[in-house]
Amino acid sequence: TARFLARHNTWGFVATRAARGKIQGMPYGNCLLLSDGPINNSTGIPFFYVTPKDNTVTDLLKNPMASLTLPEADGNFCRKNVIDPEDPRCARLTLTGQMVTVPPEEVEFAKQAMFSRHPVVRKWPRSYEWFFMKMNIEHIWLQSW
Repeated sequence: TARFLARHNTWGFVATRAARGKIQGMPYGNCLLLSDGPINNSTGIPFFYVTPKDNTVTDLLKNPMASLTLPEADGNFCRKNVIDPEDPRCARLTLTGQMVTVPPEEVEFAKQAMFSRHPVVRKWPRSYEWFFMKMNIEHIWLQSW
């Protein structure tokens, strides 16, 4: 179930600790596009295409610890049974670990991973200084009732 959620989710909710302004130190969250590999090569490792202009990325560059929650919002069980994604019968996966910049030797794989699942991101403004991050998973929590 955890691998299914990592493979089939195209976005997730990333939670960080705010690194700026009046909310410094407080929990902060944002939805980000993700991919765990090209369509034919799912790895279970979430990759992200991010910009330093995003507050979440600012947080991660100061403190890389984060959690990523992947809901079964689009899963067959919830959709077929017309069940709200927050219903406990719909699985949720939360991964925690460190978000790191993808090293040069993995950038080509990260590009294939993101662009094969999200082709539109290639057209995003280059002036936003996009780069790739991935989560080095340390803990896995699966809610699957």
